[in-house]
Amino acid sequence: MAGTGIDADMIDRLVEAFYARIRMDPVLGPIFASKITEWAPHLARMKLFWGSIMLHDGAYQGRPMEKHVQLPVDSRHFDHWLGLFDETAREICGPEAASAFVSRARRIAESLELGIAMQQGGLPRRGERWVNPALSAAFEEAAP
Repeated sequence: MAGTGIDADMIDRLVEAFYARIRMDPVLGPIFASKITEWAPHLARMKLFWGSIMLHDGAYQGRPMEKHVQLPVDSRHFDHWLGLFDETAREICGPEAASAFVSRARRIAESLELGIAMQQGGLPRRGERWVNPALSAAFEEAAP
C-alpha cells in the first residue's frame, strides 16, 4: 500500500462514512438493521477487517463467509454495495487509495457472492452472476 496514503485513520473515516451511508440506504439498510443492533462493535470489527486487508496487520481473525451465507442477498445487492463503497471511497480517500480499496472490495464481494450462491443452491455458470428469484420483488421495491 506504499504510496496510497492508506493508514488506520483513513480506514476509520472510510468505515464510518460507508456504514453511515449503508444505514440510510433503502436496499441494504434493512438487511443490515435486521442483523446488527449494536453498531459500535460492528464498526470496530470492520475497521480491524480493513486494516488486515489493506495494512496486512493481521488484527482481524473473523470468518466473513459464516456471517454472510444466510443473508437474503444476491448479485444485485453486491453490485449496489460496491457502488456505495466506491462512492464513499472516492469521497474519503485519494484516487490511488480509493482504487486500492475498491479493487479489494470487488474481490471480496465476488468471493462472498459465490459462497452465498453455493450455500443457497444457486451456483451460477462460468461468466454468469447469481440472481435469487425469491428476492426480486423486494429488491425492485427497495431499489432507487
